[in-house]
Amino acid sequence: MNLLKNFKAEAIIFDKDGTLIDFDAMWGGWTIQLTDRLQKTTGLDIREKLCSAFGYDLQDHKIISDGKITCTPMWELREIMIETIMSLGVSHPDAELATDKAWHVPDPVSLAKPFTNLKTLFENIHKIGIKIAIATTDDRAPTEAMMKTFGLEQFISTMVCADDGIPAKPAPDMINTICTRLAIHPSRVIMIGDTVADMKMGRSANAGMLIGVLSGVGSLENLTPLADILIDSIDTIQGSFVINEATIPILTSDGLTDLNPDVALA
Repeated sequence: MNLLKNFKAEAIIFDKDGTLIDFDAMWGGWTIQLTDRLQKTTGLDIREKLCSAFGYDLQDHKIISDGKITCTPMWELREIMIETIMSLGVSHPDAELATDKAWHVPDPVSLAKPFTNLKTLFENIHKIGIKIAIATTDDRAPTEAMMKTFGLEQFISTMVCADDGIPAKPAPDMINTICTRLAIHPSRVIMIGDTVADMKMGRSANAGMLIGVLSGVGSLENLTPLADILIDSIDTIQGSFVINEATIPILTSDGLTDLNPDVALA
């Protein structure tokens, strides 16, 4: 029996960065901009130290798969920035002042590079009766701005963001909160994400299916033990949502080429 053909999804929960949009384009450039602003503010050579603390590889110009920036709320990244400045001998008040001057959030519109036509994907999912939710470690304001820019807000039933006061990934709370709001059991939910934290969140919440995407910071090596299915990007699932004879929404295997053989087939 093919797990894909028989899973009747009632909701799909998407991660945002690395899943819907290019993670490096959004956060890699922001990290470099932040270090440049901080160096000008403090006069300290802090680029290498801050990039290391955030988990950005300066040599390869990419986010490290298990780096802090992949699954850490903005407020916590700000605290890491303060601690990094203090590690160079700066007092806490001066480190906070320097952070206040240098800190800025990524532009959620100009830096957002989607992996597929998100409006088409969300519209197709919505048409067959599957609810759509977002679970992200980004803050609510930039997340809402991005969704509005791409015309997605009309298809999204609910969102949980980093500044909502809900324990972040890999804790199960984001998924549990979404399921409570939608009155859906986690076993009827698909979680789609690009990080180990996304997959661990799905497992701890007992989500019905976990789809790992290789378009973000996760790797084949670290996602394979956790995901039910692995795909190159969400573009792979464009057109994969259909209605069966009983008009129950299901996800077919059409276009899904990289199944995790350990768990995808029974």
